[in-house]
Amino acid sequence: MAKRDYYDILGVSKDAGEGEIKKAYRKMALKYHPDKNPDDADAEDKFKEAAEAYDVLGDSQKKASYDQFGHEGMRSGGFGGGGMNMDDIFSQFGDIFGGAFGGGGGFGSSRGAPRTKGSNLRIKVKLSIQDIANGVTKKVKVFKLVQADGVKFGNCGTCGGTGQVRRVSNTILGQMATTSACPHCHGAGKSISSKPADADEHGLKRQEELVSIDIPAGVEDGMQLRVSGKGNGGPYGGVNGDLLVLIEEIEHESLKRNGQNLHYDLYVNFLDAALGGKAEVPLVDGKAKIEIAPGTQGGKIVRLRNKGLPSVNGYGNGDILVNINVWTPQKLSSEEKGLLEKLRDSENFIPQPSNKDKGFFQRVKEMFS
Repeated sequence: MAKRDYYDILGVSKDAGEGEIKKAYRKMALKYHPDKNPDDADAEDKFKEAAEAYDVLGDSQKKASYDQFGHEGMRSGGFGGGGMNMDDIFSQFGDIFGGAFGGGGGFGSSRGAPRTKGSNLRIKVKLSIQDIANGVTKKVKVFKLVQADGVKFGNCGTCGGTGQVRRVSNTILGQMATTSACPHCHGAGKSISSKPADADEHGLKRQEELVSIDIPAGVEDGMQLRVSGKGNGGPYGGVNGDLLVLIEEIEHESLKRNGQNLHYDLYVNFLDAALGGKAEVPLVDGKAKIEIAPGTQGGKIVRLRNKGLPSVNGYGNGDILVNINVWTPQKLSSEEKGLLEKLRDSENFIPQPSNKDKGFFQRVKEMFS
């Protein structure tokens, strides 16, 4: 089933500002929150759908990618999106829900403190032209923080498991209460009662993991992909961060990229250019033969349609543009020089100006006559 447009989900226009998008998401989150709609699978689906839409449109980088590439660029292993779970929603968007959800009253209090999210990891992945043309799955080793086995948690003694502390201060306007994340557990609502020797103060240890990354066809150098949940583990049993993958394109030995198009410089000798012939040019996969028409001039471009790179949003392939350069030999034997000397004064070997140029030359002649 095709995904709905993120702007339609939140009911905002494509030129909506950050504040309008945030307000629209909060309205939907309040309406479809599971605690307000118990045992309503449809409401929970809409709650998750709205959270996914805000995850993209509420982030300027993701929003720009979505505006350019659509859902194709947002798929899992691409630019984020791809569905969210409740831990993701409550850990990432607690500031949007404000005091409506989470401990301290109101619906949602049964959930306790939101689970803290681990930090993101960043890596570079090098891709060849062939990888980019076809799409590829890369397996990479990353060193990341994961929850250690045998860690036991209890409620934080400072916040009582809510993840928040409430302070009351006296002002000239009277008493004012403020709520902030617990400084001891950083909002997790937990403390560690026991842990193995290899775990840190957050119950985490560092280990190597093999991560599989699905890279869509058509990506470009400098583009950043997001693999959800493959970053560092969250403190105190929180949710994982994300793995951010920076694309680095390996330069091809003969094909030069320009967007979806590829350029190739073909050098032909002046006899082939004059008489015509055939030449072989490289493709992304394999080779192709092209015709050199008799009388071909240097600078002519031959277009091989749909032989370039695909669009990352699935809008077809670019072309290969063959730039023809006429090569003149620099060293000639005496016999070769003799043959060419016989042709030097031939009318066909004297450059002929175009009709436009003839008019220009005539005007110049008249000026000095």
